[in-house]
Amino acid sequence: MQMTPAKTKLLNAALRIVRTNGYEATSVDELCRDAGVTKGAFFHHFKSKEDLAVAAAGYWNEVTGKLFAAAPYHDYEDPLDQLIAYIDFRATLLDGRSIPEATCLLGTMVQETYESNPAIRAACFGGITSHAETIADIIRAAKARHAPKATWSAESLALHTQAVIQGGFILAKAKDDLALARDSILHLRRYVELLFHHAKED
Repeated sequence: MQMTPAKTKLLNAALRIVRTNGYEATSVDELCRDAGVTKGAFFHHFKSKEDLAVAAAGYWNEVTGKLFAAAPYHDYEDPLDQLIAYIDFRATLLDGRSIPEATCLLGTMVQETYESNPAIRAACFGGITSHAETIADIIRAAKARHAPKATWSAESLALHTQAVIQGGFILAKAKDDLALARDSILHLRRYVELLFHHAKED
């Protein structure tokens, strides 16, 4: 995506501020101030705060997509090892970060706007499911190799991984402690290991 410097600055500001303050509490003035651009520049690139939020969801997918595409879990030959390493990688993304830095823009925005703003809700759902599909590809391969008779689907398990991770973020925010998110991810790892272990025994 080709973008002007001002637009990129505004999108990066949205990623920072919305994860810290939430969507509703984030103002156009604050976004402009953080980005170091004028309000005129904002409205040159975006029709409204909602328009920016939808664009920010797409930008988030682009930025995080590159991160996950280059992540070390792809180096494993066995897809089950890849899946476990993906979960471990999600835990490492918490290291040395504050709660806003560690948590997800999409999960943050959709919790506030799921009923009030269908455009943002759809953008968030699209982003979450798009990432889940990349994990479903790994799960399909792991299922074919290690659990071909299992009745659960790769798609449902991939979405479950995202539900656990997003739920962990909510708990971390509620207690102001990222350790709760880490615990949720570790339980997810144990669950996946047991799921495949029991599938081999069936």
